[in-house]
Amino acid sequence: MDSQFTSPRHTGILHFCGVRISMDGKGRALDNIFVERLWSSVKYEEIYLHDYESVQQARDGIKRYFDYYNNERQHQSLGYMTPAEVYFKGILEQTDLKKQAEN
Repeated sequence: MDSQFTSPRHTGILHFCGVRISMDGKGRALDNIFVERLWSSVKYEEIYLHDYESVQQARDGIKRYFDYYNNERQHQSLGYMTPAEVYFKGILEQTDLKKQAEN
């Protein structure tokens, strides 16, 4: 029996949407490193510094942290830009390229 995420029903949708699927285990540590680094930052820069008294307080604190992380915190790996700056710069560049292609 296939697991939920490897079933043809699930992978078929991903394939139809153009998503490349990697399930061979090769390079998986590299796939996860970005998420591992993110959660390490969340834990050490937010969660471990606050004594939440409720789930709602934890949600609010983590939401506030992600807003800071994406919009204010400069990242060395991004050339000291914020993730939002990198993302929106990319959107603008793509728009410019589309306009150039149309002309």
